[in-house]
Amino acid sequence: MATLQFSVNPTRTEAFSRCNSVSGLIGLTSKCSKSRLLLIGRTVKSRPLRRSFSVKNVSSSEAAQTVKDPGHQQEAATTNLSSPMTPDAESIASSIKYHAEFTPMFSPEKFELPKAFFATAQSVRDALIINWNATYDYYENLNVKQAYYLSMEFLQGRALLNAIGNLELTGPYAEALSKLGHKLEDVACQEPDAALGNGGLGRLASCFLDSLATLNYPAWGYGLRYKYGLFKQLITKDGQEEVAENWLEMGNPWEIVRNDVSYPVKFYGKVVPGSDGKTHWTGGEDIKVVAHDVPIPGYKTKSTINLRLWSTKAASEDFDLNAFNAGKHTEACEAQANAEKICYILYPGDETIEGKILRLKQQYTLCSASLQDIIARFERRSGTNVNWEQFPEKVAVQMNDTHPTLCIPELMRILIDVKGLSWKDAWNITQRTVAYTNHTVLPEALEKWSLDLMQKLLPRHVEIIEMIDEELIQTVIAEYGTADLNLLEKKLKEMRILENVELPAAYADLFVKPKEAVANSGEELEDEEEDEKEEVEEGETAAIDKMDGTDESQIEDEEEQLPEPLPKPPKLVRMANLCVVGGHAVNGVAEIHSEIVKDEVFNSFYKLWPEKFQNKTNGVTPRRWIRFCNPNLSKIITGWLGAEDWVLNTENLAELRKFAENEDMQIQWREAKRINKMKVVEFLKEKTGYSVSPDAMFDIQVKRIHEYKRQLLNILGIVYRYKMMKEMSAKERNAKFVPRVCIFGGKAFATYVQAKRIVKFITDVGATINHDPEIGDLLKVVFVPDYNVSVAEILIPASELSQHISTAGMEASGTSNMKFAMNGCLLIGTLDGANVEIREEVGADNFFLFGAKAHEIAGLRKERAEGKFVPDPRFEEVKDFVRSGAFGPYNYDELMGSLEGNEGFGRADYFLVGKDFPSYIECQEKVDEAYRDQRTWTRMSILNTAGSHKFSSDRTIHEYARDIWNIDPVPLP
Repeated sequence: MATLQFSVNPTRTEAFSRCNSVSGLIGLTSKCSKSRLLLIGRTVKSRPLRRSFSVKNVSSSEAAQTVKDPGHQQEAATTNLSSPMTPDAESIASSIKYHAEFTPMFSPEKFELPKAFFATAQSVRDALIINWNATYDYYENLNVKQAYYLSMEFLQGRALLNAIGNLELTGPYAEALSKLGHKLEDVACQEPDAALGNGGLGRLASCFLDSLATLNYPAWGYGLRYKYGLFKQLITKDGQEEVAENWLEMGNPWEIVRNDVSYPVKFYGKVVPGSDGKTHWTGGEDIKVVAHDVPIPGYKTKSTINLRLWSTKAASEDFDLNAFNAGKHTEACEAQANAEKICYILYPGDETIEGKILRLKQQYTLCSASLQDIIARFERRSGTNVNWEQFPEKVAVQMNDTHPTLCIPELMRILIDVKGLSWKDAWNITQRTVAYTNHTVLPEALEKWSLDLMQKLLPRHVEIIEMIDEELIQTVIAEYGTADLNLLEKKLKEMRILENVELPAAYADLFVKPKEAVANSGEELEDEEEDEKEEVEEGETAAIDKMDGTDESQIEDEEEQLPEPLPKPPKLVRMANLCVVGGHAVNGVAEIHSEIVKDEVFNSFYKLWPEKFQNKTNGVTPRRWIRFCNPNLSKIITGWLGAEDWVLNTENLAELRKFAENEDMQIQWREAKRINKMKVVEFLKEKTGYSVSPDAMFDIQVKRIHEYKRQLLNILGIVYRYKMMKEMSAKERNAKFVPRVCIFGGKAFATYVQAKRIVKFITDVGATINHDPEIGDLLKVVFVPDYNVSVAEILIPASELSQHISTAGMEASGTSNMKFAMNGCLLIGTLDGANVEIREEVGADNFFLFGAKAHEIAGLRKERAEGKFVPDPRFEEVKDFVRSGAFGPYNYDELMGSLEGNEGFGRADYFLVGKDFPSYIECQEKVDEAYRDQRTWTRMSILNTAGSHKFSSDRTIHEYARDIWNIDPVPLP
């Protein structure tokens, strides 16, 4: 038995005053962990006590060890937070052993990898909690203005290596785990990716949290705690299959459940006036939300901010015990099931009315819970004198896309109905508090909700939205006047929040024609009807003369056939318009995207309020996306720059340009890339069974599967390459083509049929090419299943060419392009999203550009609709080759048919694959040519990393803080 002694201090305040953010806690004997007071099993009095107890040694060694008390030894050195002491491997090992024994989630007999991960994570979490509490208390005492980032997604990835990297404890933890018989890398691989996001939206939010903590900004994130995530992707012979994520199956060691932080959330019900003069929302369905906090550490700083995730449940009294005992088990649990399913799935299918209701419930739950929490914190910090006028001076709410739009009417509801403010004051406060980030120009992604559905689910919010819409109508009329009613009608139709909804009573007569005009038009209508009647009668007589015996019933049927009246368009709530109207700032996420937002998506709003519109080009955290995931390259960069401060000041990466031609650096650079490629070779073999050559170019496209991202263009280009190879002799193809491993990854939404066809097509092409002995290592196609952050951290450092080939003008920004460039990968792409700015920074000669420009797209679609488009013969050959059955028996007529015709839903090549195909394959020939000259390629690679200096999320966050949130860094003392 190992005797483990430690001291216990009596009070939280005294303990925290003595505890260093890391060293006073890491180690088995921390005085700072309140939980350890409870483990003693005794009441702790006000004077310091010393306790000793023994625990079984859980290390791989059978020998007993006496572990010293590092907290006691360093007590004099840890009297305040400004005296950091780095814990050593011995104290870390003790802390891990402590958690393996006393925070058990596994049986005590063994110390295998899953148990080692949880114990290690809990050891790290101890340090994070200390820093989290210190950060929170400091912000609370200073009553600083705080930003709150609301997002339906946070694609965090694994937390262990990131956390110990930010705490600068990677080496000590590796050594500690080695003492306990495990490798850090093996332990880290036990952690599942948190299934809280899907794509760039959630990954951006997570990069922002890392930067906010690192830069010492007072900020929190708010999201939902999805039990089953989006889905886990399986790749079978039938393509993509979806199963539920199991990331919470064994628990989440990083989260702290705050059972005392809980709020009610209401749905349905009715709105009634109260005797107190306030409006009351009563009845309906009530649920509870509970906070789960995830500490987010900054890099080389004590600042540790919070990601607060909400889970949902019903109150215990809503469980119908009588029904359950009567055998009506499902009915008895209905309230619990309805509440809990809100946080089951990210983006539940919304093809059904039930799916739509669930999605809207999710969005409102996020908004209501988060705002109640924010307001409670504001009131607590304000003390007895709450001045609501100061709310925007203390709170900034950022809506990440349109999902949190209901923040606007919810904040209004709370301020008016609960806090008693006037409409005017509440509206002024709301507009000064809320801001909106637009992430898309795709019409289907600018959310519109059924007004009837929202009226049923959130009746009070619809009342508020109707009043906001009426205020907007007043503003538009004041701006454009009534002299040109056609222009005014056009502007109102474009800008109103409520679509296909009649004007309010006060404006109902605005577009009514004068009575005389109505009378005249009525007379004209009668004349037209009389003429039509005569024509019909003549037509019928002529038809009867030609019938030759047709029976009278047929004639009667034809006479009775009348055109069906057109269905009334649905009444909708346009969430993006509400965001623009209700917030004080609207930003796009790349320069070209922000211009499209101003010129096209919200042009009328931009003309009305130009001061609202800004650009904030996205960025990625250099900690996770190069420093930690690519340590070999990071070491080279640090060596040549002479310091590691580039991790915090990425503008220093630009200094790499002067070494781009240096032969020694190029040799090191290629060696680092080779090491990373070898890891991918092993990874692909393990995950897919395919063997690939590390000598081939690694060509990667990993992102959400969508037609506008054009994975279809990529795979058709590969089919063309394969077809060309098959038509050549071995000598000819080896001379013409550079060996390539083409890697795909990404999820198609479960109900997005065309995207799932593309996944199936890619896997079929891969199965054919990868088993063709004539081709061998000259071409491989691999689809990596269940792409996530952890997979990206393996693939991106090994990448040599990355494809960002969306139809120009359709990708808001993209962030994977930044990650690839940061890791020395060359890009092939269109002038879309952040590609434009990346190309400017890395140099046009170091970016493979092809395709139509954004301003040409509308004209090209019009040309297609007019039947003027002539496809390239090579494109037609590729489609014919696919239809020939070369890639198996699956019928790809629907997929190929989407690229054909001139009009119609799912036809006419809306995303211009055929138009850009010739320039794409010609650009790929330039890629081959450049890759053959490895010195030139390496120089281009170095210049890509150097040019990525602009694309750190640190830069983006500084801009948000300065231009939108008006907050300052608040470093801990």
